[in-house]
Amino acid sequence: MSDKMLDFEETATQTGPKGVINDWRRFKLESMDQENLPAAKKELLRQMSSPSRPRDESKSSINRKISVQEYELLKEEDEGCLKKYRKQCMQDMHDKLSFGPRFEGVHELDSGDAFLEVIEKEHYSTVVVVHIYKVGVKGCEELNNCLDSLATEYPTVKFCRIDAVASGAAERFSDEVLPTLLVYKAGELLGNFLACTQHLNQEFFATDVETFLNSYGLLPEKEMAGVEDEEGNDIE
Repeated sequence: MSDKMLDFEETATQTGPKGVINDWRRFKLESMDQENLPAAKKELLRQMSSPSRPRDESKSSINRKISVQEYELLKEEDEGCLKKYRKQCMQDMHDKLSFGPRFEGVHELDSGDAFLEVIEKEHYSTVVVVHIYKVGVKGCEELNNCLDSLATEYPTVKFCRIDAVASGAAERFSDEVLPTLLVYKAGELLGNFLACTQHLNQEFFATDVETFLNSYGLLPEKEMAGVEDEEGNDIE
């Protein structure tokens, strides 16, 4: 067998039960506090998690069963590590099934050109929510705060805001029609909500804005919240 084939076997992602065990071992090694581990335990973990092997190692030793030492080490590890591993695996799977770009926070647009660019040049699968606001107009600040929260829950949605004056179309967006929410996808206007807070309670929160947008089918499925433990508490 050529050296290239051996290198490929050593670096390729493994599947099936053996691949899962090796991934778990690697995760354990990376997540443990290496500084405080006894030298013998650290070396054992390194051997357990390393995918490489000596070229002259026999096939029988490569395919050996898990040792008693390894089994005891795996068994004694706390449940928190296993739960973190499960959470990471589910998040990795979710990320692989997600399409289109992801965003962080609400994007501030400073001109009409920036407004047009985000609509025309964004990925075709991306929902773009634009809040047109003006400082001092009732409901605008509250809506900005709500969109800050929703942006963390819907990272595949591009949330933006632009001051009505900066947009260059202040005459079209007078105080009477603010705050305004515009929703686009693939350059097409899907939602045009003038004075949108009229559709909400006097005191509203991010969940109210979310419900309002969902009533028109404008938000994608919410991102996976992450794996929770049996008590319903998020893993720290």
